[in-house]
Amino acid sequence: MVGFNMDGPARDRVLNLIQEKDRIENEIRENTAILESNNVGMQDSLIDAEGFPRNDIDVYKVRHARHQIICLQNDHKAIMKRIEQGLAEVHSGLLGTDGQGTSAPTPTLHMNGNGANHHTGHAPMDTVEDGQVFAKVAFVHDGSPADDAGLCVGDEIIQFGSINSHNFTDMMQVHEVVTHSVGQRVQVRVRRAPHSVLNFTVIPRPWAQPGLLGCQINRIA
Repeated sequence: MVGFNMDGPARDRVLNLIQEKDRIENEIRENTAILESNNVGMQDSLIDAEGFPRNDIDVYKVRHARHQIICLQNDHKAIMKRIEQGLAEVHSGLLGTDGQGTSAPTPTLHMNGNGANHHTGHAPMDTVEDGQVFAKVAFVHDGSPADDAGLCVGDEIIQFGSINSHNFTDMMQVHEVVTHSVGQRVQVRVRRAPHSVLNFTVIPRPWAQPGLLGCQINRIA
């Protein structure tokens, strides 16, 4: 899930879309579990060598689960596009002013989701000579993509995909990289106390809990 320190209809629409995305991901996991319980995938044959329905699986349930997964995956693609559009709308509002000449408040992003040892095909990492950090990992769920990738609580983020201290403005940039990179490798460079600079690869993906990374990343003031 994502939390924005900002009110308004655009924010509410994005949050509702994210809740719907989480529901779809849960349904995909439930139907995938049906296939796994029958030891079949999306492409395995459901008939035996003689052309009869296999008697070692529940053919009806497998067929239904496959159909549901295909439909849900299409729904997931569609809602991700709507989330991206909504985030762009919220982002535009944040770049404006509150009507009194002051900048709009910067959101804090809470990402409960997926990842694994991987980096982003979203954009190549830029070289950051000064190693300046812009965000920090606040917590990591066990078994999450972020956990699989090796990220730890307290890691200070120098680079997240195409984002670094030079082009970072708000946490929604990180969220946008995550939502655009489902199933793709995202490079993450962190500074870990006391002096280590480490490179990780995370793959945003649906996992056992809502979200795509399974960690919370906060902006460093």
